[in-house]
Amino acid sequence: MKWQTYKEDILTPEKKVKTKVKRVLDFMKAYHFMPATGGYGASGVPDIIACWKGMFFGIECKANGNKPTALQIKHLTDIHYAGGISIVVDENNIDDLEEIMRKAKNEYRDKRIK
Repeated sequence: MKWQTYKEDILTPEKKVKTKVKRVLDFMKAYHFMPATGGYGASGVPDIIACWKGMFFGIECKANGNKPTALQIKHLTDIHYAGGISIVVDENNIDDLEEIMRKAKNEYRDKRIK
């Protein structure tokens, strides 16, 4: 499923990824927000925090082959060890985000049942 519109033509590559992620989350009816950073919040936190069907997601958005920083990886790892789902999304896997979230939720559910 494509989430692009004409307005995205003037956005930076990473902003395009963030916009698409928010559209997917809206479509899935997930609660989500973008934490404040830049001196006002904690550095390295994921770009988007979401909750969907009782699952906590930390979503880091990247573009142009960029990778998460060491601090971002630390936060994503902390989320994972706290029982949440950490996802790094870029222009190559954005169209798979809904499937990734559904699969993560099902795997988590299967672990809780055992």
